[in-house]
Amino acid sequence: MTNSANKEQLIACQQCDALYEKPELKQGQSAKCTRCGSTIEERKVNSIERSFHWSLAGIMLLVPAILLPIMGVTLAGQYHHASLLDCIVVLIDRGFFMIATLVFLFAIAVPVVRLFGAFYITYSFKFNKLKPSLLYFFRAFHHLDNWAMLNVFMLGIVVSMYKLLDDTELSVNMGLLAFILWLISSTMASSALDQDYIWQKLEDEFVD
Repeated sequence: MTNSANKEQLIACQQCDALYEKPELKQGQSAKCTRCGSTIEERKVNSIERSFHWSLAGIMLLVPAILLPIMGVTLAGQYHHASLLDCIVVLIDRGFFMIATLVFLFAIAVPVVRLFGAFYITYSFKFNKLKPSLLYFFRAFHHLDNWAMLNVFMLGIVVSMYKLLDDTELSVNMGLLAFILWLISSTMASSALDQDYIWQKLEDEFVD
């Protein structure tokens, strides 16, 4: 029993696997590996508060980012514009079902779930509404970090605009601004979240 308790007090460096006793850190402090110099643990300042407000901002930007036109194209005297949702509909109409599904999943569905997940987690901590189910929810939420690809979609937009500049007249619409702000809010909500603190708090509260 003592051996198991001692193991729970150890933390490993993710870079070189060196083991250390779990440090007691205050907000703004970090612990670095003496072997390789990488950060092994960090306490972010006002993590819950900042992630809560960033995720709330992202949720507010959700509808305009998806439904407003991102950019307009004038070709042969005709003007066309498309939103993020329009892009998916066009892909479906042209038979690119797999690509449409991937765009929907990684550019809309996963980022939306991550934003609402971050909002739910930080809301629960901010207003002290912790439940045992939150521990399982956070475990599932943790695995979504590698599946949100708003930045990849944004890169695709930039490349498309660059290729169209010589042949067409482009106009940037409000949807692009909303999408960029949504991307920033989603990224900041995730980066501001102190996952080590949340793990420790939930385990202390609900794990025997």
